[in-house]
Amino acid sequence: MAEVGGAGAAPGDVGGYETLSVIVPVYNERATVAEAIRRIRQADVPLELEVVVVDDGSTDGTPQVLATLEDSTVRVLTHPHNRGKGAAVRTGLAAVRGDLVLIQDADLEYDPADWPTLLDPVLRGKAQVVYGSRFTGERKNMLPTHWVGNRFLALVTNVLYASTLSDMETCSKLFDRRVLAGLELRSDRFEIEPELTAKVLRRGHRIYEVPVSYAGREPSEGKKISWRDGFGALWTLLKYRVVPLPPAPPDGSEPAAR
Repeated sequence: MAEVGGAGAAPGDVGGYETLSVIVPVYNERATVAEAIRRIRQADVPLELEVVVVDDGSTDGTPQVLATLEDSTVRVLTHPHNRGKGAAVRTGLAAVRGDLVLIQDADLEYDPADWPTLLDPVLRGKAQVVYGSRFTGERKNMLPTHWVGNRFLALVTNVLYASTLSDMETCSKLFDRRVLAGLELRSDRFEIEPELTAKVLRRGHRIYEVPVSYAGREPSEGKKISWRDGFGALWTLLKYRVVPLPPAPPDGSEPAAR
């Protein structure tokens, strides 16, 4: 795989890690996906970079744009019809090979320039899971209903799972691949965010938060998640608090020391 990254990047074994796999779920993002991939290619990370774009049945010309972007560093997988973000993430997880996995949307709300901040706690051995919080970094304010909903869902998460997250619904999530082993993710839509969070916390892993920048979109700009999705997220949090989880595989995915 060809080297990807900024001038300071030196892919290799860093903190025991070698490859960062980035999953980019895409649905009808013709206007932004090329710029998102450009920024991903410019990200300054000290690891080999693998990018897997999952086109979730786009109908707006996104597949044609992606056809011009695919190369030895960017692989495109395609769903024949729209299945949802969760399904796209699950398809990406089944395809990536890296020992670190990062989920990055293609809508430009999150900036790959923040990846060094996300990676730092993992590479220094302080965490195995890192979330980028929109509420502690520079941001373009989100819609009031989204702000209230996100804060409420973070509160519910903290009460149910004894955590202290400020932003459970963030789309900037980084995992040691071993943490994800055996989670048996099932969500097809936006419920993938609370499902990931609930199952990781149930397994005993602490989630480390760092500030990231955020440039929220308006519905007129193509934002797809709405306040109605909050009900699905709430149900997912409640469900996975009591549903038994499969046993963790004996592959070294024990929680980091707290």
